[in-house]
Amino acid sequence: MAVAATAGCEPDTTASPSRTVEPGCPTALARAERAVKKAEDVDAPWTGPTSGPGAVRGKSIVYLAQTLSNPGVTGVAQGVQEAAKVVGWRARTLNGKGTPEGFKAAFDKALALDPDGIVVGGFDPGIVKKQVEQAERRGIPVIGWHATPAPGPNEKLHLFTNVTSRVEDVARISADWIIAESRGRAGVVLFTDASIPFAKRKSDLIKKRLDDCSDVKLLSYKNLPIPKANARSTKEVSALLSRFGDKWTYSAAINDLYFGHAAPALRAAGKDGAGAPHNIGAGDGDPSAFERINGKKYQAATVPEPLSEQGWQIVDEFNRAFVDAPASGYVAPVHISTAANSGGALSWDSEGYRQAYRRIWNS
Repeated sequence: MAVAATAGCEPDTTASPSRTVEPGCPTALARAERAVKKAEDVDAPWTGPTSGPGAVRGKSIVYLAQTLSNPGVTGVAQGVQEAAKVVGWRARTLNGKGTPEGFKAAFDKALALDPDGIVVGGFDPGIVKKQVEQAERRGIPVIGWHATPAPGPNEKLHLFTNVTSRVEDVARISADWIIAESRGRAGVVLFTDASIPFAKRKSDLIKKRLDDCSDVKLLSYKNLPIPKANARSTKEVSALLSRFGDKWTYSAAINDLYFGHAAPALRAAGKDGAGAPHNIGAGDGDPSAFERINGKKYQAATVPEPLSEQGWQIVDEFNRAFVDAPASGYVAPVHISTAANSGGALSWDSEGYRQAYRRIWNS
């Protein structure tokens, strides 16, 4: 992937995109097809940690959710709750309600509970800088989930570690799916939430990757904050359909929930749920996204975060922090789920993660 990312795109200029089956950019297309085939593999073995400290008992952790209306954030919270039960910890979830004021209030409440660990779930820890620093002074480790663009420890932001996929990998494979499925000829709308640094970086990288193919046209780069997506999506999608019509053939969004909100407008416009625009979510992979994909209802694919698995990883990372061991360094590989490979499931996680963590924890 790292080598292929530098490959050029050689557009076919001899025919109209609407009348030819020739790819729009043969070099980029070949690279994209190889990457997509690998990412769609459902039998890849567990590549996460297989060793670490046994479970420390009797701890308590608090998960601060960016908003409980975000299914991805909620899915990780559920994974944390499940794993905490296995190791005999108390786990509580607090709702940040999607605003800086809400994040600060939730963090203040978490500190008042005097937990052993705090999770920043899906928002910028810089917004709660004073609270994070207070937690550090009190010896309370803070772990992020999608809190920064990069996985792993972040000393500057006082995070023991940040659990997430590599945004570069998710962005590349999302764009590659569009290039591969369209054979290098697509009109794309890209949805983002510019208020979340992780999300904005992801969408910028998708745009950059799409630029590798000159016959893939970015029609619109739409900033639609996640907390406002429900209220604004119908109007925004209707406007895009009015503006671009059948030129809009593919979409990518930094989160699957955009397509749940977009579906009514697409349906009202008479669009076929299995037809264009073909939509891929570059993140989360919550059950509603799988329902849309499996039912071919206005979403064709997702690059799912292994949400439950990452909840278990958060508990494992805390267990390491509690005994002064380093973070595991594990980053889940990217995967693409479609109706063809999901097997009707409503989520995706690496095979065998529960067993692997139970063995590590002796639980």
